[in-house]
Order: sequence, then C-alpha cells, then structure tokens
Amino acid sequence: MKEVKCVIWDLDNTLWDGTLLEGDEIKLKPGILDILHTLDSRGILLSIASRNNHNHAMAKLKEFGIDHYFVYPEIGWNAKSHSIAEIQENLNIGMDTLLFIDDQEFEAEEVKSTHPQVTIVLAHEYQQLTSMKRLIPKVITEESRRRRFMFIQDQKRKEDEQSFVGPSGEFLASLNMIFTISTAREEDLLRAEELTIRTNQLNSTGIQYSFDELKKFLHSPQHHLWVCDLSDKYGSYGKIGLALVEVKDNSWHIRLLLMSCRIVSRGVGTVMLSLLMKEAKMEGKLLTAEFLRNERNRQMLMTYKFANFKEKQRVGDKILFENDLTIIQEYPQYIQVVVDGIHYSQEV
Repeated sequence: MKEVKCVIWDLDNTLWDGTLLEGDEIKLKPGILDILHTLDSRGILLSIASRNNHNHAMAKLKEFGIDHYFVYPEIGWNAKSHSIAEIQENLNIGMDTLLFIDDQEFEAEEVKSTHPQVTIVLAHEYQQLTSMKRLIPKVITEESRRRRFMFIQDQKRKEDEQSFVGPSGEFLASLNMIFTISTAREEDLLRAEELTIRTNQLNSTGIQYSFDELKKFLHSPQHHLWVCDLSDKYGSYGKIGLALVEVKDNSWHIRLLLMSCRIVSRGVGTVMLSLLMKEAKMEGKLLTAEFLRNERNRQMLMTYKFANFKEKQRVGDKILFENDLTIIQEYPQYIQVVVDGIHYSQEV
C-alpha cells in the first residue's frame, strides 16, 4: 500500500477530550503534541475535518499552540466525506494517500462509503499512528521537513490567484517564476529517490528507484540524470522534477520523467520535456520514451501526446513513444529557465 501523505483529524474526543460546543473542559489527548510533531517532521501533512464552529475551533487550536500544523482545515457543518474531498482537492494528492481519524464509527462509515480508498483509524487507536508502517516514509529529506511550509505558501498563492483580476497568463507572469534544471549531484539523490516514491500523476512509468540505483545512473556514461526545482516570489517549491535518459547509438531514451503534482497549475509541466527535446536534437538523436499507463498518470500521457510523441509500440499497458523532433514547444514566456547555470529566454 502507498505511504500516507496526509492525516486528517476530527477534533472532539479525537484530537482533544471533550465536546467544544457543549462547553466541556477541553484538553488535548495525552501524547498528541509529540504525535503531531513527529508526523510533521516526517513530511506527513496534517489537516482537520470536524463538525464544529470554525472560529471557536481555530481559537482553541491556537490556544493550544498547534493551529500552525494544519493545512486546509475543513471545520463546519458539512458531511465529513465532503470535507475530506475538499482537502484532497486542495492538496492534489490521491485519496488512497489519506488517513482519517475519528471517534465515531458512524462518521468513519460515512467517509468509507463515499471514499473507500481513504484509510480509517478510530480515535482510541491514535497512539499507534507514529508506529504505523504507512506513516514511516522510506525517505525523509529536507523537502520532507519543509513540506508543510511549502503547502502554506501554496495556499497563499491560491488565495492571491482567486482574488487576481485579469487573464491567468498575467497572474502567472506576476509570480516571477524561475525553473532551474541541473545535472544531478550525489546530494540530490535522496530527494530524487523520494520523488520516485511519492510522485504519481505526472510520472511516466511509476518505477521507484533507490538511492543506490540512481547513484549508478549518475556515474554511468550511458545515462543522463537531471533534477529541477521551481521558485517564485512566494518562495521555493524545492526539487520538483526528475528525468532519467539512456543514451543509445541513434537515440535518447527517456526511462523516467516525473514532475510533482504541486506545480501542475503553474503551467510548467512541459519545461523539462522541452529541454530533453532540444538537447537530443542538438546531439542529432531521435527521442524515445517509455510510458507505463496506470490509473493516476493520464496527465503525463497527455503531456507526451501534446508534445508530438507518437506511439511506436504497445504491449499491454506499456507504450513506447518516439519523437522525430520536428516540432519542439518553446518554454513558456512567463517563466525564466536556467539550465546548469545558463539562463535561457523564451526564444531559445
């Protein structure tokens, strides 16, 4: 099963003892502070789906000094299944990477009937969370530890985008985005391994590579390994993409191309692919790519097709694409692209 990316908490008699609206004395459950800190430090996001008065509940969380842990909290009178759907949409992660914890079996069943992929834990088991295998990531990087802060930045971006008056292209231009592509270094490999584990939507094959496997590719003359990161006026998204290319006699073969789902709305998903096309053409090579279809990566499939990749062979869910490089999409005008320290304009 996939690693859990977000734990969604109920409040009354789950995160704390007592019912807020009934005027009970409210106390955090024993050990909750340590659990929240541990999960957060592992890069696991935390959110809330609670039937409560929003302002009163947030004030209580702030009183306890834990309000900052929770991203996109849904506190109100909607069904818990609706709240979880809102959180999932805002985070843009799979339902099968969510865990919901509640004290009432009725609420748990309501969520499970609507979202069967969500993992349910009842509140009396809360102390087991930090020892659950799916809540212990295989890899923890600096990006993991900063994940909550990066989603808070994303929340600010979304709020500003919703209030922006004008075409979406003008908003994107106002972000002052810098997309940096670099030949991978050994210090990038732990994050690269994490990306292969966590990234599902914009992922060409879904293959997970270990640190040691990536290290072999890094030092292989028959392979190119690139990583990319994105920053804008709000801050850095961290390293959000990876490309692994095998060099053959007359072609470059993309063994893996992936981009974090967090950058989908920024319109930069084609930048890495455009670079690979430009570089392969400069080398006088064809460009081929392997693609393994699954239930999550349709968006990457469309990315290849829109970039003029043609299906050459199909065996089951495995597709071999080929591109003759006669048409190469330019980098978006609203973003500055930097490749191994060299700045490129849109016309490159």
